[in-house]
Amino acid sequence: MEKDLSTEQEQKKIYEKLAYTVVKNLNRKYINAWYAPTKKEALSIVMELITEGVTVGTADSTTLLQVGVLSEIKERGCNEIINPFMRDEKGQFVVDEEERHNLMRKVFFTDVYVIGTNIVTLDGKLVNTDGNGNRVAAMIFGPKKVIIIAGANKIVKDLDGAFKRIREVCAPVNATRHALKHHRPEFYELPCVKTGTCTDCNSPVSICHHTTIIDGVAERRRGHINVVIIGECLGI
Repeated sequence: MEKDLSTEQEQKKIYEKLAYTVVKNLNRKYINAWYAPTKKEALSIVMELITEGVTVGTADSTTLLQVGVLSEIKERGCNEIINPFMRDEKGQFVVDEEERHNLMRKVFFTDVYVIGTNIVTLDGKLVNTDGNGNRVAAMIFGPKKVIIIAGANKIVKDLDGAFKRIREVCAPVNATRHALKHHRPEFYELPCVKTGTCTDCNSPVSICHHTTIIDGVAERRRGHINVVIIGECLGI
């Protein structure tokens, strides 16, 4: 039967089981965490965490765009958004490099920082690799509240699995995205774009300079980091 050819229902069940394990372990490390079966339910949780009048900072994230977080905030019309990575319909930056770096610094002084993550391990670690460092730095310190959104496809067993995913999925796919969709031809020269996997390059346009592991927060800072795991395949 045709319905037997789809494994979507089975995958959702697996995502749910993995997500609840991650949520339990994140909460154990004083990181507030929720599971949302769908993007719509995740968006509702995120918007409740962003109160009216607060400033919202962000960085480059495919997951945020897929969930529709920034567009929902704009439509609500009661929050200022600091987005250094605003792009036009052609995928090119709206502001020049100097202004982009100024906006990156302004993000550290926002009330709420919304962003995706490369990896979440089953035991509750958030693992990310960044080119400029602005994204991962703001996840750790600066904004008063951090909201991290991740599809359940980002869940891996442990740190070995995290570094493997960064090398084989996150780096090559993200670099290829910049080349194809953001009109950055220099990224075509990256070894991971040419071969499909990381080769520990030292390219001048490498996007893998800074790797961070967030393994919880101090109990007194509970509420600083908030994570929403979505039961769908999202982001890179």
